[in-house]
Amino acid sequence: MLQHNGLTLAYIGDAVYETFVRQKMIEQGHYHVDVLHQNVIKLTSAEGQAKALNQIKPMLSETELSIVKRGRNSDSTRRAKNASLQTYKWATGFEALVGYLYLNDEKERLNDLLTKII
Repeated sequence: MLQHNGLTLAYIGDAVYETFVRQKMIEQGHYHVDVLHQNVIKLTSAEGQAKALNQIKPMLSETELSIVKRGRNSDSTRRAKNASLQTYKWATGFEALVGYLYLNDEKERLNDLLTKII
């Protein structure tokens, strides 16, 4: 198991999740860039990520929940522009989970969880 701090996991997790969402939107037939952008923002914003976490939370293992908490509790100087601090922290926890699964090559588990969200 790779050891990274919560913000490092969230950093890569954000990129992985956004790429996943963009790919799924294209697969679903959204081709107009403005439509793609609006649909992607709904899912990748702090609010969208916090909602996504709530959807999959009951399916998470203890290890995965601890990764979410590691990300949520990370001390960051960054703040979301359009979200409450609590929402931003939960979104960071979600991103940390995505980053953790990605970096630990748990691609099947990651795909399973993210597919349940979309």
